[in-house]
Amino acid sequence: MPLSPSAVKRRSFLGLASAAAAAGSRLLPQGLAAQTEDISHITLRAATFRGADQTLLKETRLDDFPYKVSFSEFNSGNIIAQAINADALGIGGWSEIPMVFAATSGARISIVATLEGPTTDQVLLVPTQSTAKSIEDLKGKRIGYIKATTAHYFLIRMLEQHGLSWHDITPVALSISEGLTAMKSGSLDGWATYGYAIQMLESDGTARILQSAADILSGHYFIGANPLRLKDQAFRVAAADYLGRLNKAYSILSHDKPRWARAVSPVIQVPEPLVLNYLQNQNRPYHLRSWHKNDITSAQEIANTFVRTGFLPPGTDPAPIFSPVLSDALDRQSSRL
Repeated sequence: MPLSPSAVKRRSFLGLASAAAAAGSRLLPQGLAAQTEDISHITLRAATFRGADQTLLKETRLDDFPYKVSFSEFNSGNIIAQAINADALGIGGWSEIPMVFAATSGARISIVATLEGPTTDQVLLVPTQSTAKSIEDLKGKRIGYIKATTAHYFLIRMLEQHGLSWHDITPVALSISEGLTAMKSGSLDGWATYGYAIQMLESDGTARILQSAADILSGHYFIGANPLRLKDQAFRVAAADYLGRLNKAYSILSHDKPRWARAVSPVIQVPEPLVLNYLQNQNRPYHLRSWHKNDITSAQEIANTFVRTGFLPPGTDPAPIFSPVLSDALDRQSSRL
């Protein structure tokens, strides 16, 4: 008896699903996967920091995607947000700070997940030979920072903690690469920065840590997606699968820091012992999950800080750019880890 068109369609889908599973698609979220026939045609344009997503997924052999992934490397979250807004990316991550700036600018982004992470790699550096012993000693000095990032935020908070304001320093907005060059050339009295730039400057004797932002930041990082692409069911399946794989990679490597250091060291060009020391001293592990209401509350508190200091307009509200479209899938994935 001939099969009906719908039966043929179902069998075709089952064949594709089996092939995808054989290719390593065990992380495809139940429910979402059943609603699409094929995601092999999807190209997920994903942002990565050096030594982050692309490196971690490859090291843990979780890069056998049943779809195509095109990675683009960035060194700050605010640029990732701009790239998604310009339709140049499908998915990427950043801290709360780029998100509140994007929210007030009307940027076309959707927050689909939260990545909890350490705050121990966020500091204010000063030249090794600097006589500064506290933030007060930087009054009137040239201090670099990365605009619209955690560095921008924690520099404001550090100044306030010591009775100073933004107007008490000479702030210099710089990219990561510009900041590295400026610190090595001696043209800055301090630099609010994050990530492996810290280990780079410490290892070559250029800078030392004046103050850590570990107790200032929430440790919340957000995963943003392109709302134009989120309209596509196949894209949503691929995005949820990608985030599930990333979460699993973090889980695996969090339990094997030496392996993590070996994988990252040659990529970021920082000696392996320094990378391992940094990883072993993280104050909390990375964990990717669906966003919660208190994440919005935390983001609003940060927005209020930027409003108070004149960097954002009154009424800045990040809540509208949060999207629950991947929440159920991410919750199911977390329950299986």
